[in-house]
Amino acid sequence: IYMSQLVARERSGHAALMEGGFLHVWGGYVAVGDEEVFLPSDEIWLYDTESGIWVMHKMQGEIPPPMSGTCGCSLDGVMYIFGGCDDHGHTNQLYSVNLLDGKYTWRKVTKAAGTPPSPRDKLSCWVHNYRLIYFGGYGHKRLREISNSRSFIVDEASWVEEVFWGWNNEVHVFDSRANKWSEPSTRGLAPAPRAAHSSATVGNKGYVCGGRVVETRRSDIHCLDLDSWTWTEIIPTSAVPVGRSWHTLTAVSDSALFLFGGLSVNCEPLSDGWIFNIQTREWKELNHQHKNKPRYPGW
Repeated sequence: IYMSQLVARERSGHAALMEGGFLHVWGGYVAVGDEEVFLPSDEIWLYDTESGIWVMHKMQGEIPPPMSGTCGCSLDGVMYIFGGCDDHGHTNQLYSVNLLDGKYTWRKVTKAAGTPPSPRDKLSCWVHNYRLIYFGGYGHKRLREISNSRSFIVDEASWVEEVFWGWNNEVHVFDSRANKWSEPSTRGLAPAPRAAHSSATVGNKGYVCGGRVVETRRSDIHCLDLDSWTWTEIIPTSAVPVGRSWHTLTAVSDSALFLFGGLSVNCEPLSDGWIFNIQTREWKELNHQHKNKPRYPGW
């Protein structure tokens, strides 16, 4: 363990999650002049929310490459990261690390049955019934892998021969107990393809809000029943936040979601906070003390 009087270095595109009373921060990049430099992947920073002290732990094992835009989530004290962008481009690798045993040993998840999602970053994840359920993101596919424009929107500015980059609205499931990937057939009207959106889980429902597709940043909110795989668009009964990407969405009760920050369609960092009442379908903007601290991107 390395104690430091300094806080964790500023960063973007990192993974951040709560586990065991600590905020865990891993990966991401920092801007150095005109360059974006990935931060070390063999260290993880813990922030004690009670004492306000940062602690850095060195990591070992099958360490992932330094990257940003990966999707991090926690299941029974184990952090899983999937996807992201490293020095070689987009990836579709899955790694895990126990956050509670004090060893911080990475394990690359291999020999999983089924087909993993195509390489991508800026996706989101719901955790339900020992399954990691991934949605959306920005990445690349070969021409033969693109089935229709409803599930993959091509980024016209990014393609090389038969490899196309773009946004998707796919749902992929990793069953942690069976070590298996699957792609369920969903019902209902799925959200438009997107990336840099945010997601939250409440019971057996997965919520997704906002995100970017092409030059548009959305403010819509959708719900996926994680048992029946049925999509429902939620039409708010009130005024809605402006469209955004790179924001956060957090379940704060059985009936409320908290939205904070992000990047507006004009590429302006935001610092507004909103509560969405799931039952009444109402958005309510909060007055808070941090409106002078806009921020993006973070997960």
